[in-house]
Amino acid sequence: MTVLLIRHGVSTANQARILAGRKPGVSLNEAGEEQARSLADRLQGLEIAKIVHSPLERCGQTVEPLAAALGVVTIEDERLAEVDYGSWTGSKLGDLTDEPLWQTVQNHPSAAVFPGGESLVHMALRVVSALRERDAALAEEHGRDVLWIACSHGDPIKAAIADACGMHLDAFQRIVVEPASVSAVRYTAHRPFVMRLNDTGSDFALLSASLAAPMAKGTESSDESNVPPGGSVR
Repeated sequence: MTVLLIRHGVSTANQARILAGRKPGVSLNEAGEEQARSLADRLQGLEIAKIVHSPLERCGQTVEPLAAALGVVTIEDERLAEVDYGSWTGSKLGDLTDEPLWQTVQNHPSAAVFPGGESLVHMALRVVSALRERDAALAEEHGRDVLWIACSHGDPIKAAIADACGMHLDAFQRIVVEPASVSAVRYTAHRPFVMRLNDTGSDFALLSASLAAPMAKGTESSDESNVPPGGSVR
């Protein structure tokens, strides 16, 4: 089974360099809307079995044009939601760099717990569990390899990629997941395979060929190295 992990398009919060988190009313800006429309062209020709997305508005907006083009009904999954950043939610990223927790997020994210929010460890567990459980259910339902989509946010997708690569969560800041990027992970009985990462423009038709084989049984500060919570804002 292969899941296409799509990060939502550029949002009004990305544009303003604000840590949106789960703040309501954050939507795609004009660039993000154009990115959402282009997804249908980028993924044309693929047979998509399911589209699942975070309940936050910007993710629903991102997959809406694609779902309409494919004739697939979308499903919300709360476990794919953005990190609960607690009291950091809605803050300007530039105002957070002096917080002591900032360096923990950068260098030891497995120890990061956002004030009044959740830990990055908890986020990673819920996201990876959601993906693996949904993938297993689709394997049971179809009895063969299929493609499906999960639309989420920067940090959750980075956590899923880190898991697929066998990386410790403390290394997940090395992964870049830009708005409207598509990453592909194939789950097999023995190990996951990362087939695409942070792809922002390719034709994905070649992924169809990888499904031909029968399914195996079982199934921003002055330091440019800093990674904002929520992922790249570009």
